[in-house]
Amino acid sequence: MMPQHAPSPRVCRNCDGFATAAITTGTRHSDGTRATLRVACPTCKGTGHTTPTPAPALAQAGR
Repeated sequence: MMPQHAPSPRVCRNCDGFATAAITTGTRHSDGTRATLRVACPTCKGTGHTTPTPAPALAQAGR
């Protein structure tokens, strides 16, 4: 039998799975390391994955 695999979660459309970025500010700490800011993707909130959106309900047109 073939092994069963769990379905992979959907990758975020806005960050392509790279949910957090470290941005250097240009300054250095007293020990010589760079000061950085960690910024998370606002869409997936730093997880890199999104949940599937539910399909819209069908609207009845006509009588």
